[in-house]
Amino acid sequence: MGQSVEDRSCGSESQGAAPPAEGARAPGARHLEELAQRFDRQVRFAPFGREGQANLVSARVLVVGCGALGGVLAQTFFRAGVGELVLVDRDVVELSNLPRQVLFDERQARAGMPKALAARETLEGSGGTSSVRAHVLHLDARNLALVAEDVDLVLDGTDNLETRYLLNDFCIERGIPWVYAGVVGSAGLVLPILPGRSACLACVFPAPPPAGALPTCDTAGVLLPAVGAVASFAAGFGLRLVARPRDEFEPALIELDTWNGSVRRLGAARDPACRVCARHEFVYLYQPGGEAIALCGRNTVQVPARGRPRALAALVHLLPAAAREIRLHEAMLRFAFEGCRFSVFADGRTLIEGTNDVARARALFERALGEPA
Repeated sequence: MGQSVEDRSCGSESQGAAPPAEGARAPGARHLEELAQRFDRQVRFAPFGREGQANLVSARVLVVGCGALGGVLAQTFFRAGVGELVLVDRDVVELSNLPRQVLFDERQARAGMPKALAARETLEGSGGTSSVRAHVLHLDARNLALVAEDVDLVLDGTDNLETRYLLNDFCIERGIPWVYAGVVGSAGLVLPILPGRSACLACVFPAPPPAGALPTCDTAGVLLPAVGAVASFAAGFGLRLVARPRDEFEPALIELDTWNGSVRRLGAARDPACRVCARHEFVYLYQPGGEAIALCGRNTVQVPARGRPRALAALVHLLPAAAREIRLHEAMLRFAFEGCRFSVFADGRTLIEGTNDVARARALFERALGEPA
């Protein structure tokens, strides 16, 4: 760790590695040899090759969501040697995550560690050449541009359709390739999206279905093999988009089922009347937010930030006497209050676990933190 993107190379000059950029510090011979050994097998894959590795080590990739799909995506790009990996997640690690979320362990779950920080800790602990930036926040239209600044690719590891439509609007408007991925039960879908060249998410799914119309991981469950297969397909497309951005290929919607052992390539034609890529109506980028919401299947309510966030260390001393099990982490304050567990994040957002009643959560928030929700 600790290298800048410009300092990385995929191997020694004898193996055809790209020379350092003008003005960049040339790595030593020993370091070049270590890099050549680390990435030897993927460089030997001809369609990827030395050029692909050179493109990858100078790329910045955003992974939205660090759970099941996001964990596999992040691990793949980190181990492949991406220059910078930007991780975003709003949630904390729980014991129920461990059977299918590959970046977390029991210690992190028992501590209720923010997923983005736990993912960074695990990745950096494995060693590598990539730098990792972790953001503990709820991604929305107000902060997306800051988090996604100068990224070359966006990968979908989210668990909700609204965020996916937001990513689609943002990436189409900015011309950034991205890969949609979704999984439930034993099956899932993958769609690589190249702005101006292929169908976007809104071409294939013009509008999100009504709440409750589709099965979710909470209603139908999910298997780790399905997570791994869907995320691996998504990561494979993502690597190709970064390593060989000028390659011509026909993106399609891929449907996988690891229980039945089936893979289908479905049509994904551009819609000439598409709201997003044809009419450039980016409604998800400009819709209002800021309401408390119940998180699907979590028995948890998320309360958004109100005004300027308060310093967490100072907030500890303002908690009511009835607050228990108080723990202050790097980017989060956790405590128990009136039968619920609070996670207050550095960005001012709060998760209240133990209820899906928004009105009750608002009342608890006001009693615990002294301000209206």
